[in-house]
Amino acid sequence: MSLDPSFVGRTYPPTAPYQVGREKIREFATAIGATDPAHHDVAVAQALGHPDLVAPPTFPVIVTMAASNQIIEDPALGMDYSRVVHGDQRFAYTRPVVAGDELVCTNTIEDVSTRGGHGFLTTRTDVTTVGGEPVVAVWSKIVVRGEA
Repeated sequence: MSLDPSFVGRTYPPTAPYQVGREKIREFATAIGATDPAHHDVAVAQALGHPDLVAPPTFPVIVTMAASNQIIEDPALGMDYSRVVHGDQRFAYTRPVVAGDELVCTNTIEDVSTRGGHGFLTTRTDVTTVGGEPVVAVWSKIVVRGEA
């Protein structure tokens, strides 16, 4: 089954809030080798003008990957997740993610296409605070491999 191109423009309901914790930021930073003290030491982050620890730039993948289940699990889209390969990801920040943020994700399908027998899906996830303040937009492209 191929991806349904009529899904372009579809927006899913906002996700439940995700509470960004200091230890999650530290763990993520350690896991990816991010040694900037603003990821690990509250006093350093505050001296730089932030209210709390600053998450590494790729930290939002934690919340956006969970939010993408809305799309992955939508049977009408026609995605066989066992055939999915990550294609691309990019981030456009309004402000950094910091400890204490409560983040909500809203997914939109921006493009569905087929090339060489493979499906391509581009999504945009707008990450905001529970109060609606924009934080980051995350684009993800996945490839659904065609039958061999």
